[in-house]
Amino acid sequence: MGSGVKGVMIHESLLIHDYATPSFHSSANSLLRKLRHSNLHVGISFSPSLPHNKVSVLKKMAKEYSFDCFLLNDESSVDGVNEITLSWGDIGGEILFLVPSDKKDAFGQLSNFGWIIVVFDVEGAGAFESSGVVCISKLEELPMIICASIRKAIGDEVVTVGYIMKPSREEDFAKRGAFPMNPTPNGLMFLPLTFELPLLSQLQLVDIVLHKATDEIISVDLSGSSESSNRITFSTGMQELQRYMEHHSDCFTIDPLDKIYPVLDRLKIQQILLGLDALNKERCRAIRGPHFLKVNGFNDPDLAQSLSEAKLSLPSIVKPQVACGVADAHSMAITFRVEDFKDLNVPLPAIVQEYVDHSSTIFKIYVLGEQVFYAVKKSIPNANVLTKSSEKNELKPLLFDSLKSLPTSTGPSAGADSIKTNINSFDLELVTDAANWLARKLDLTIFGFDVVIQEGTGDHVIVDVNYLPSFKEVPDDIAVPAFWKAIRHKFESRNRKYKKLSSGLSCS
Repeated sequence: MGSGVKGVMIHESLLIHDYATPSFHSSANSLLRKLRHSNLHVGISFSPSLPHNKVSVLKKMAKEYSFDCFLLNDESSVDGVNEITLSWGDIGGEILFLVPSDKKDAFGQLSNFGWIIVVFDVEGAGAFESSGVVCISKLEELPMIICASIRKAIGDEVVTVGYIMKPSREEDFAKRGAFPMNPTPNGLMFLPLTFELPLLSQLQLVDIVLHKATDEIISVDLSGSSESSNRITFSTGMQELQRYMEHHSDCFTIDPLDKIYPVLDRLKIQQILLGLDALNKERCRAIRGPHFLKVNGFNDPDLAQSLSEAKLSLPSIVKPQVACGVADAHSMAITFRVEDFKDLNVPLPAIVQEYVDHSSTIFKIYVLGEQVFYAVKKSIPNANVLTKSSEKNELKPLLFDSLKSLPTSTGPSAGADSIKTNINSFDLELVTDAANWLARKLDLTIFGFDVVIQEGTGDHVIVDVNYLPSFKEVPDDIAVPAFWKAIRHKFESRNRKYKKLSSGLSCS
């Protein structure tokens, strides 16, 4: 059994456009970032005739991306193979060499050494030729060629995971080793999906899709009473992906789009959390959601009564009903007086949520399949501290973006003893039971939620739920294998169901 591509070599002319600046060719930077964390050997070749100043630029770039640089003469390219072999050793697989079209003949002989020659910017992209040459017209196609080669060598033992998310999030996962193209110990290979190429050709190489669909939301309208699927507008590319999944049941997502809809709606999540009461029987501590009230407008004359009926006292925290995916989903406020709700600058509809005193301590819970992890972080001060601090500003509402910075106080915050007591009160068994309950209720594989412990009662209050968190507070050597395990388990589970269903249909 082969192992496919284990090394990638790129001709320097395909990377740097202008050595004087220097600047990358279009798409080169994105490709290099993906290869940097691919768990493959990566090198950049250059000719001995390349001027010294250009070589310096090239080596500096290679160092930045942790790549190797090799001399590879156009006229006698075979001579450079020995140097590469000495440097990389027996890598246990093939080397893929990306070259411009005018260098095809010069480097074609390397196919005799088991190299795969990929020619860029020619017609007939993607077609394998008898000479061991592959042709592509866009750099974005290179990961597809790599994964196709590995899949051809290994066969069905490897599961190809196609993933789509915004570049910054992809980089965060990839730099921790979560998205290797070289198969993981449990047989996963990650292929970056891009809307720059036809989705059909990419998805034909994929077994299962991992998405952060909230990165592809154009708009969310929660003002009406229609189903969530009719109120969320995704990008054109995500809509195409959704249609493909609907018509190709053999390729499925780790968590279908419809399963993340509740996470987009803070009201829906609050209503779901009411069901946690079932876990609180015969326990000395309770786990629950915060008290809440949905408001469609802040000028309601009966607002004070509505707050009281919802068991809400002031201060309260006010959040948009839309939880993520749009620009102002994290624009929030803490209000100290009922009259300050008037003309409050928080998007409507909104959720008024109980402010829980929690000694400035929040617990970040991460659910990766059947495994649950947690981390402790500093949070907003208790209500009395915030109130004293806000008195200097006439108790005006505190407006903030929860993704950028949280309200703080210049006054005394929770003491070390209070924080220590809060941490010692954390009930991992209770939280794990809640995580398993939420996983079943939401039918999600990878998600997270935030827990605060209420001073006095010890109640564990879930104040936020989110899909596909970064789980960056969990050490990589623990989190990443758990991430891979969750994906593999979900694939095998869904695959068994699909085969069982297909078998039943064929028998009927």
